[in-house]
Amino acid sequence: MLEQRYRWKNKHLRMHVSVLDGTISPTILLKNATYLNQTFRKWMKAHIWIFQDRIVYVGENLPKHVENCEVIDCSDQILVPGYIEPHAHPFLLYNPHTLAEYASQFGTTTIINDNMPLVLNFEKKEAFSYVNDLQSIPTTMFWWCRFDSQTEILHEEEKFSHSNIKSWLEHESVLQGGELTGWPKLLNGDDMMLHWIQEAKRMRKRIEGHFPGASEKTLAKMMLLGADCDHEAINGEEIYNRLMQGYMVSLRHSSIRPDLPDLLDDMRRMGIDAYDRMMLNSDGATSPFYEQGVTDQLIRIAIEKGVPVIDAYNMATVNIARYYNIDYIHGNIATGRVANINFLASIENPTPVSVLAKGKWVKRDGVKVEGAYPQFDWEPYGLKPLELDWQLSMDDLQFSMPFGIKMENSVITKPYSISIDVSSDELSTDHDESFFTMIDRKGTWRISTMLKGFTSKLQALASSFSNTGDIILIGKSKQDMLFAFNRMKEMGGGIVLVENREIICELPLPLAGVMSSLPIEELMLQQKTLFAELLKRGYAFNDPIYSLLFLQSTHLPYIRVTQQGMYDVINKTVLFPTIMR
Repeated sequence: MLEQRYRWKNKHLRMHVSVLDGTISPTILLKNATYLNQTFRKWMKAHIWIFQDRIVYVGENLPKHVENCEVIDCSDQILVPGYIEPHAHPFLLYNPHTLAEYASQFGTTTIINDNMPLVLNFEKKEAFSYVNDLQSIPTTMFWWCRFDSQTEILHEEEKFSHSNIKSWLEHESVLQGGELTGWPKLLNGDDMMLHWIQEAKRMRKRIEGHFPGASEKTLAKMMLLGADCDHEAINGEEIYNRLMQGYMVSLRHSSIRPDLPDLLDDMRRMGIDAYDRMMLNSDGATSPFYEQGVTDQLIRIAIEKGVPVIDAYNMATVNIARYYNIDYIHGNIATGRVANINFLASIENPTPVSVLAKGKWVKRDGVKVEGAYPQFDWEPYGLKPLELDWQLSMDDLQFSMPFGIKMENSVITKPYSISIDVSSDELSTDHDESFFTMIDRKGTWRISTMLKGFTSKLQALASSFSNTGDIILIGKSKQDMLFAFNRMKEMGGGIVLVENREIICELPLPLAGVMSSLPIEELMLQQKTLFAELLKRGYAFNDPIYSLLFLQSTHLPYIRVTQQGMYDVINKTVLFPTIMR
């Protein structure tokens, strides 16, 4: 697909002007609309003319011709701009297409996405083809450009080569570099990463940080090196420090860190009442977290916590658009903007009754508009069910390491000394230690150790979902682990729980073994079943999907299992290399 350099061609712009001249009818006329005018920071009355995907006029006048126009009296509704999600990880078992469709029902019509799954699971040509083809759906999809893999992968220099990074940064749909999970490398002298940051800034694109627990001095250094925003503040003091150093602060509320109510309480305690340099994000929550809403849920929390109503809406709309330099086309209801509009029953209720996305109805009078998001054919992009042409054997499940991995919470892992006998094929359910194996999806290497704290009674879990798409096996029984692996392989990828050679629960992931093709509503049910079965078997943390995802993630302390081996995050060394099979 050829890239279109401009959103609207000259002939389209002439047509837009012709609507004002009265020679062409608008396609939609919203009469007597009470809407949020973010220039005046007021609720104002106007008539809104829409032609195809663009707002062509907002004001007191009515068009001369409406014969080919859908006319709607909005006297009893409140109109706000479509919401923007600035920090999406669209691969948490769902995929970008299903996330966009689901989020649209809650008024989120623009999403800024992590490109990590596209870098790791697509060839570059297919990735850009997919990004371009997604422009045809009603949701507006923007992207980040990652600078590192967030783990220690083999041949990282190929996936994150200079030419690949440059190609991503130059793409019109990419708004920022980052998030900078590899920022310690930058501080330690990684000039290639600094060059990529410089390139992003030259292109007037933003840099998203990832600075959990960063000191004031570190925040200042990262600002000097090019960072613009950070989403890792977990209390009022950290928000204050970021604002003082000139950052845009992205307030997070996600399945792994549901922080927003406490953050807003802390801000009130500290007297922080200026919101123009803040935005809201849900940081790639897993699907059950979205059951009560997406961005609308965050706006509701802000309003309930006493944030001025207009500021609450602005943090999900125009603040984000201004920050990313796209407010000339997104984030507000004004002439020339894309027609992304939410229709509310009341100002205090941000969940829309109806939604326009790119001038198309995706929700109408509380009902989803069927067919607005056509089914996606994934074959052209190379995403198909996982095909493993190798066999797993009991020999692969041999454990001899002197230490294992202890889970402190959903995502933090520490080393611990193994004191139990791990030579048998089964472990007792009297403790919370399990066998753990990660195997290359191509079957060339493996690493085996013990995992403490994940569950106490889980006999076997096999997962093709992981940071890098490699296979994870966890359990008390090696025979059940083997059974679970074979079932996962037969499914073409997914997550499988097994007990006494019987399948307890399975969640198919037919898109390269890392994403589901189901609508999010159906995926939610599968995830709830998976969560419930893990809870029965002793899982004690917030989110098992993130636990699986972050076992490899070297942006978190303290020890990780990577493609290179057991990795000491603090000392940046491989403690035990992977074993070739």
